Amino acid sequence: MTLNLTTNLQNISQKPKVIAVVGATASGKTKYSIELAKEINGEIISADSRLVYKGFNIVCAKPTLEERQGIPHYMMDIVEPEENYSAGLYSKAAKKIIYDIISKGKTPIIVGGTGLYFRLLLENYEPPKVEPNYDYRKELDTLSKNELYELLKSIDFDGAQSINPNDRKKLIRAIEIVKFGDKSLDESRSISAESEFDVEWIGRNYPREELYERINKRVDIMLENGMIEETKALLEKHGRIPNLTDTIGYHEIIMYLDKIITLDDAIERLKQNTRRYAKRQLTWFRKNKNINWNCYPETKTK
Repeated sequence: MTLNLTTNLQNISQKPKVIAVVGATASGKTKYSIELAKEINGEIISADSRLVYKGFNIVCAKPTLEERQGIPHYMMDIVEPEENYSAGLYSKAAKKIIYDIISKGKTPIIVGGTGLYFRLLLENYEPPKVEPNYDYRKELDTLSKNELYELLKSIDFDGAQSINPNDRKKLIRAIEIVKFGDKSLDESRSISAESEFDVEWIGRNYPREELYERINKRVDIMLENGMIEETKALLEKHGRIPNLTDTIGYHEIIMYLDKIITLDDAIERLKQNTRRYAKRQLTWFRKNKNINWNCYPETKTK
């Protein structure tokens, strides 16, 4: 792989150098980042809100040890699925790892598709200052996921496009922020100050139809690799915890296991929901004008 980074890794800036590789699911971020790490003596920090959980492997496309090709990967398999691991906890832990990697004379490469993780870690994002309203949350908890999503759309249509309709926790928090913060979700997501890092932003993407075909193919491979068996094992070990039932992939397979839908229907829903998730990811990342999209195309790699 021949790379000409837009800024020299040994730049004269006093800020620590970090590379961020972002994009939609199935856009080739993992493979690309591993090749990049080998080229520039880097180590990888995952920025994926599901890869932090132990056992979330096949469905969440966690790279295997073989796929990692000896490149150290961090912020994966760090907590049990019962824990509601927050973006704030992620930022604190990942920041320490960044400095540990730099202390070894290597380059940190942050890779993933969870936009909020990147914002807190690399953009000095300041979370909305809206305190939890537990009485209102109890009221919202009586609503179905579809009713919550429709409510959010009614008060902040654009903001709703960035939320997974099956994630009750995020839907309730988003509604709470808009209702009691008197701002849209976008307006509430402010940057408090200049980042402490010198960030090289790299975006990975494909034309829409090609990306959707990659997503469809990935789901078929997940099925072949044991997606159903993994879901059964997680259910047996952890029960129907929200982090399992609300995750794209497990959500649809659980519906199949419950005999609510057929396996064919579950696979088609999974492909559709993953495509929708990819669209939300790209909508989020395209707001960052510093991202260089496809600056090192696949066709130029060796």
